[in-house]
Amino acid sequence: MTRTTATTTAHEAVVVIGAGMGGLSAAIALGAAGRRVVLLEAGDDVGGKVGEVVADGVGFDTGPSVLTLPDILDDILGRAGMSVAADVVLVRPGPAFRYRFPSGRVLDVFVAVDETLASVERALGRRARDELAAFLWYARDIWETSKDDFVFGPAPSVATLLRLALTRPLDMLKVDPLSSMQGALQRKITDPDLRLLLMRYATYNGSDPFSAPATLHCIAHVELALGGYGVSGGMMTIARALRRAADKVGVVVRTNARVRRIDVDAAGAVAGVVLDGDERLATRAVVVNADVAHLTGALLPSSARALPKPSAPSMSGATMVLKARRRTGPAARVAHEVLFPADYQAEFDDIFRRRQSPRDPTVYVCAQEHAHGRTGWPDHEPLFVMANAPALQDGVVDDGEALLSRARARLLQAGMIEDDDAVVWQRTSGGLAERFFGSQGSLYGAASNTRQSAFARAPNVVTGVPGLYLASGTAHPGGGVPLCLQSGLRAARAVVDGR
Repeated sequence: MTRTTATTTAHEAVVVIGAGMGGLSAAIALGAAGRRVVLLEAGDDVGGKVGEVVADGVGFDTGPSVLTLPDILDDILGRAGMSVAADVVLVRPGPAFRYRFPSGRVLDVFVAVDETLASVERALGRRARDELAAFLWYARDIWETSKDDFVFGPAPSVATLLRLALTRPLDMLKVDPLSSMQGALQRKITDPDLRLLLMRYATYNGSDPFSAPATLHCIAHVELALGGYGVSGGMMTIARALRRAADKVGVVVRTNARVRRIDVDAAGAVAGVVLDGDERLATRAVVVNADVAHLTGALLPSSARALPKPSAPSMSGATMVLKARRRTGPAARVAHEVLFPADYQAEFDDIFRRRQSPRDPTVYVCAQEHAHGRTGWPDHEPLFVMANAPALQDGVVDDGEALLSRARARLLQAGMIEDDDAVVWQRTSGGLAERFFGSQGSLYGAASNTRQSAFARAPNVVTGVPGLYLASGTAHPGGGVPLCLQSGLRAARAVVDGR
């Protein structure tokens, strides 16, 4: 067990449970604000879903593979006198993404939006280029209109939407909350392959583009216009930089320290936490960087479970890393590739309505040498492969190994890998559920498949349990690296403000 000796008695410290992106962010912000902080992590390293595995002497990422909104990370590191430029060097792969459509067409997308538009014109034609340019203005309007209320501010409520409708009706129209993502694309995009690309952004928070509100098209603006980056050395570099920042502001970090329960006093307020082994830390403030379902189902006493039942979980995924023969010259792989199925809607019907792994999945590949400048084996490179799957709720069966076999067969058929490229690591929905308590294998917390989803997400302040705060992908503002980091900032601010 890794311990850092505390310089204060436990009752004086804020306890943060979980050293994922939200927990690290909250701990750094609190430490920089002068609070004493103890950060408890059940695993043997920090990072949460931003993980790393070493196989045959080569390290590779096992979680998120793109960083967006790096200014949020820069803000957090800056509180410890660090920066993205100095401590997390960004990579601008070119091209960034290669999309392979069922029509046979192939499209390269770049970090710079003007390069992407030129590429769209070459691959899909002038009309598609003009439609994408207009669509990105629409997506920009959604982002600029909604970000303060739905990302950077406190958790929104229905009253937030009503206020927006009454005081800024034109802005309300810009957010486009009454359309689905697919419905908005039907109106705005005629090219079927370009529609597929833009629908895929629903999966960035594990949702269904045929049900999710068109408001989520802001994700297209965030990645295509603001930029999606690699990280030199891999995404785990982010977690390591945050750990150093936590150390610099005096956070006490303990790994292999699993919290068994949160104690409350007679008035229902936080009184302490109890770890495996019955060690107890007294505290009046706890920030939980864990799935809300784990908090309500295991950590809190029944008398204090003040949060509503979590919304339906987002999709899960089956992932593997291949030791793939390296390709060079014109055949070299690009940073990220997406191989779409013949019937995209059938994939989401399988996941969200039939609640089974897709029979013909979209396959995502991250070539980590190109995406993050990682170093592979002498003649092989690590390829991270992912296929979407349903979360393990209501009797859903984890058939991730069969799903990965189908994904591998599709990559072979497309000529993207060789028959002897070996699997060196894999994880299915069941593995995710086992590692991340209460998640049911969900990757992004709650899905955003209804107009009410943004309002059903747990707030950062649990008003029914004084002293309890939330900072995770299942809390406001949602899942994904930058939003989890922002969730930690929101929770820390609430602690400092005494809310």
